[in-house]
Amino acid sequence: MSEEERPLNLPIVEPGESGYGSAGEGTRAVHTPRPAPPAQVPVGLPTYRTSTFEFETAQQYADVLGDREGGYTYSRIDNPTADAFALGVAALEAHGCDRTVAAQPFASGMAAISTVLLTLCAAGKHVVAPAAAYGGTYGVLEHILARFGVDRTYVDGTDVEAVRAAITDRTAVVWAETIANPTTAVADLPALAAVCTEAGVPLVVDSTFASPAVCRPLAWGADLVVHSATKYLGGHSDVTGGVVAGDVDLVARVRRARVDLGGSLAPDEAFLLHRGLATLPVRMARHCETALAVAEALAGHPGVERIDYPGLPGHPQHELAGKLFDAGRYGAVVTITPRSAGRGGGRDAGLRLCDGLRVARVATSLGGVHTLVSHVASTTHRQFDDAALAAAGIPPAAVRFSIGLEDAEDLIADIAGALDRLT
Repeated sequence: MSEEERPLNLPIVEPGESGYGSAGEGTRAVHTPRPAPPAQVPVGLPTYRTSTFEFETAQQYADVLGDREGGYTYSRIDNPTADAFALGVAALEAHGCDRTVAAQPFASGMAAISTVLLTLCAAGKHVVAPAAAYGGTYGVLEHILARFGVDRTYVDGTDVEAVRAAITDRTAVVWAETIANPTTAVADLPALAAVCTEAGVPLVVDSTFASPAVCRPLAWGADLVVHSATKYLGGHSDVTGGVVAGDVDLVARVRRARVDLGGSLAPDEAFLLHRGLATLPVRMARHCETALAVAEALAGHPGVERIDYPGLPGHPQHELAGKLFDAGRYGAVVTITPRSAGRGGGRDAGLRLCDGLRVARVATSLGGVHTLVSHVASTTHRQFDDAALAAAGIPPAAVRFSIGLEDAEDLIADIAGALDRLT
């Protein structure tokens, strides 16, 4: 075959051009040649599965590492695939926002949460957080920051005046959750943002339960938004990650803390999370539609003492959710508290409800294609004692349902059957 007939992309090695020529076999194996980067832009996101990057000169290495020149040095610091995921989240969260938005990727939602809190807080500072905060957030506040002299005040996250009253001249951050875990209480984000702006305190919103396909807190005045990307952004229960988006100066500070603390997102996980962004709106629309059907069908079940879901007209923040959330989407978490009749009561009723399910699965996390359930007091909020549970408005028997992509009729029959068997 003549040179003219050869395919242009045929990998070939000419005589005498086998890498390092006469070098030893170890050197030749390590330094095999590579094709040039393609001129065409790949439709799928490339995965930069490398821990380190090489430079033409030592000075260029120093300049990139010192932020004097753009580029990549080490994947704990930055990685192109991880940055692509963060950029995608920034773009989704920036919709409707009149400010420049930056973002940072993390190895988990807790890495994102802890890094933000450690960035904003210092000894002698103060945090205002909802009494119904996610158990992991509560754990960082109570078990980590408290050891370093950071004070905490927990208030009803839906009571704006209680938040205002809790802010002091030492307050470093006001923490909120778009949809509270697991009570599904909805924060009045515009009102909270106004209070925080007046006090000169950053408002950080954990929007994991909503995702940017339901609500975008930055558009309502939040300074930073945090996600456990493990949940809806990934969407398939096969990856762990986190992300922070918001004010450029604050995110730059968060990045510096991430680099020092090491909670960086790996490239393979970043690829999966980025892929999840493309189907997020489609999945969330189905999640929310099914969750509403489940909540409506079970609201009147005799075995249900209480059901929490913002899409129900009886929910305390139903009208607020209609204002803040995209039309028809109220999230996909339904929290059901079974009646304590029959054998046992309280926590036992919740545990037995979980064990009586056949379609829904007892498992950690949420936001995937499977409907997953957790008995709240013994799992997601195990850090809370009975007094903290009561203050958060979480009944001992509460069971959190993360509604997946199964058919609504099958889920309704499954949950109703488990409730029937409790009595």
